[in-house]
Amino acid sequence: MSKETKFTLETIDDPIVERVKKQFDERSKLGQQKYGTTLENNNKDDYLQHLKEELMDAILYITKLQTQK
Repeated sequence: MSKETKFTLETIDDPIVERVKKQFDERSKLGQQKYGTTLENNNKDDYLQHLKEELMDAILYITKLQTQK
């Protein structure tokens, strides 16, 4: 697992895109350290359930931000 990959080697002339690509790289590295595997090689998790829970969290965050207006 010492092989480190980057989201893309091509640099885009858009700092926002570059920032997001860096965040993907950082998140992937953290996940590999935490779970000891890559997303590609992990065939054990229930990804639909994970997605459902993440979307539920997103709705809660949206609602929280809307109530702060």
